[in-house]
Amino acid sequence: MTGAIDGLTPLLVVLLLASPAVAQAPKKDGHLHDIELCNGVNRSPSEARINSCTALIEASQDMTTAGLAIAYNNRGNAYAAGRDYDRAIRDFDSSIKLNPKYDKPLNNRGVAFLKKGEYDRAIDAFDQAIKLTPSYGEAFANRAGAYLKKSEYDRAAQDYDEAIRLEPNLEGVWNGRCWTRAILGALRAALEDCNKALQSNSSSAAAASNAATYDSRGLIYLKMGQTSAAVEDYSSALRLDPKLASAFYGRGLAELKRGDHAHGDADISKAKAIRGNIADDFARYGVR
Repeated sequence: MTGAIDGLTPLLVVLLLASPAVAQAPKKDGHLHDIELCNGVNRSPSEARINSCTALIEASQDMTTAGLAIAYNNRGNAYAAGRDYDRAIRDFDSSIKLNPKYDKPLNNRGVAFLKKGEYDRAIDAFDQAIKLTPSYGEAFANRAGAYLKKSEYDRAAQDYDEAIRLEPNLEGVWNGRCWTRAILGALRAALEDCNKALQSNSSSAAAASNAATYDSRGLIYLKMGQTSAAVEDYSSALRLDPKLASAFYGRGLAELKRGDHAHGDADISKAKAIRGNIADDFARYGVR
């Protein structure tokens, strides 16, 4: 599976950064420093963000309701960055209760549920974010990731279509739609999406995203019967992400189809050692 479902995601499945809005507090040096850290200035570490957001929350009598909602949302983001999803969800709940018109914690709560594997609750949260802000591209992309997890590929494709229409430069959406279309069998359209994703991700920082995209394009070539191209793309994915089970398995299948049983069997064994149910995943993708 691509990065979106494995957690690359950027497509798939990414959590929002701290809101650019600034929580309101008295203009004292300590509080101003806490505001900066709580808002993630200079990519402050999660623990520092949590501590500063907590300081602002504890000084809630000095803050507006909107500012307090931002502080809870930002602390929730910091907890989620440390994979403490239960605390993150509680903070997002508090933020939503304080400001029901604030769409970011609705989306962020959905991402936390998605990370926990609670896909229906994630979809419900994304539904609420989209209802509040119909132009929220990230919420559409994140909901697509949740639908992928539920193997509801048609719905995922529709959400990726909308995310791309709204925010075509959003990280992960082209690969996400490429992967979804590859599973659905729309191979030519999928190939165009993967090529677009690779053209967009030219920086070294995009290595993880590119691994997912090469993996997606490898599936396309595998389904097209172009085994040499599939092996090449899966190998590119593995150079960027040496533990990508789907790339090992896909490359193994392509090698077997070419008659290279030694390498094919070895790659499939590596894939199963990383993820035991990988054969079931590929069966759902229409490849055996």
